[in-house]
Amino acid sequence: MHDLKPITALGGTEPRIDTIGGVSLTEKPGIAFASVTARRGHEDACRAHLADVLEGPAPGPGKCRLHDPEAAFWMGPDQWMAGAPIDSHEDLAAQLKTRMGETASITEQTDAWVCFDLQGDRMEDVVELLCNINIRAMKTGDATRTSIHHLGCFVLRRDPANWVRILGPRASAGSLHHALLTAMKSAL
Repeated sequence: MHDLKPITALGGTEPRIDTIGGVSLTEKPGIAFASVTARRGHEDACRAHLADVLEGPAPGPGKCRLHDPEAAFWMGPDQWMAGAPIDSHEDLAAQLKTRMGETASITEQTDAWVCFDLQGDRMEDVVELLCNINIRAMKTGDATRTSIHHLGCFVLRRDPANWVRILGPRASAGSLHHALLTAMKSAL
């Protein structure tokens, strides 16, 4: 019989936390993800279902809806990424599919993405070295897609103001972590 143990995207049994100059980089493995795409002719119904789940409007372009326990960010026209704590939503895609029915195509995304939180008073200095977004103009609830270390990533501005969440491809978790850590060492 196999003795399987879960590991994080960086290969550890516990999430990795690095702190440099008052800025912390924290691996966040405890989030389930599912993509939601409205089906043709059901766009309004899909947005209404998602708004019901989030207890507020589905996020529009460049925005994320930060609601506990569920959250979502806009990925494209009538497309969102939903996230929730894996402890209570391990089957997030199935839960959303049951709730949204034929109005949306939903796919499991949990193992496709690595998630890092970057927090601290000088977080913006780090982000400015990583990618070409105007992090200082971003407000809580803003979201954008960008390239970090040649990887397609999403950056979500969280609350408090010195906190961003970065999602990148799980298959490149080590490379993304290295880029984040290198920028921290350079900026701080």
